[in-house]
Amino acid sequence: MAKELSVFVENRPGRLRSVAEVLGQARINVRTMTLQDRGEYGLMKLIVDQPDKAYLVLADKGFACALKEILAIVLKDKPGSFLKLSELLYKHKVNVLDAYGFVIESNKRAVFCVEVKDIKKIRAVLKKEGFEVLDEELHEF
Repeated sequence: MAKELSVFVENRPGRLRSVAEVLGQARINVRTMTLQDRGEYGLMKLIVDQPDKAYLVLADKGFACALKEILAIVLKDKPGSFLKLSELLYKHKVNVLDAYGFVIESNKRAVFCVEVKDIKKIRAVLKKEGFEVLDEELHEF
């Protein structure tokens, strides 16, 4: 399973750079990142190529962080791909708790990151229906 790294950071200039510096020095590649404003603090959600190592190096530097399993689902980067996935999730009565996506290669591949409750069951359904689900290290993209 893919892992999402959540990092809680003070909402002030330079904190984004601090996280990037720690990850860069540890030679960890950031695949995607989102940032949400939570008032005095922000929540960074990252997909990195070495999630366990990223968690350890950030925690060692005093960052409050957490890892959780998500599904990283590969879609064709074309109209209707998201609809096909959405219909499958609806058909199996899957409630999506959190989600975001990004394009790997324009007009070819995209990744849709999803947090759901029964991750192993949904992963099996996706694979059975022909969807590619990326592994923990996310080396494929």
